[in-house]
Amino acid sequence: MMTVKEVSRLTGVSIRTLQYYDKIGLLNPAGYTQAGYRLYDDTAMETLQQILLFRELEFPLKDIKKILENPSFDKKAALEQQIHLLTLKKEHLENLIHLARGIKMTGVKNMDFSVFDKSKIDEYAARAKEAWGNTKEYHEYEEKAKGRTAECQTGINMQMMQIFAEFGAIREGEPASEEAQGLVKKLQDFITEHFYTCSDEVLSGLGRMYADGGEFTANIDKAGGAGTAGFVNRAIAVYCEARK
Repeated sequence: MMTVKEVSRLTGVSIRTLQYYDKIGLLNPAGYTQAGYRLYDDTAMETLQQILLFRELEFPLKDIKKILENPSFDKKAALEQQIHLLTLKKEHLENLIHLARGIKMTGVKNMDFSVFDKSKIDEYAARAKEAWGNTKEYHEYEEKAKGRTAECQTGINMQMMQIFAEFGAIREGEPASEEAQGLVKKLQDFITEHFYTCSDEVLSGLGRMYADGGEFTANIDKAGGAGTAGFVNRAIAVYCEARK
């Protein structure tokens, strides 16, 4: 765990900014000291890294929050898109530097304004935002979540973590067991009721995401014990295969 002061020193993000991220629900601390100071674990730091990458790409905070809250947000796919956007930005800056050096050496003789064109960057960023924030599942989730209080949403999240805790209690067993398969069905129905229609295809993708490392894996393993996320993924794979 790192204190808010340590996180600020490591990342260059001011304490006031970290407090603001917490206030708007963009980056919540993992816990607090007895004196009430914010504490951040590896999962929170991973989320902060995602936020800072999006900020480097000049995404507004409201868009970043929408992206990170998207139930189908794929961190690996997002990283690939971030790399592509940063590469486009790098090429744009290199062209500007080349133009500026040319002006320094020869003066303003060649009026080339094409290097100021950012349309390619803007177009790709717009497509990326649309992909992250406009899925059918996300719009359905928005409708279901409309009007929910923060306490209600927290209660729903805790109920979902309880299902993962139940998976954790049997994680040393067989993912194809009747009990494990019953929990997969319970999870699928819970997601459909409270978030969005969880088809077998969507469920299969979620299973892979649960076991893919990062925040989802950490939270599930925290609820059910080490290895729970991998067990859930295997149980989901058996479930979906049997229903083909």
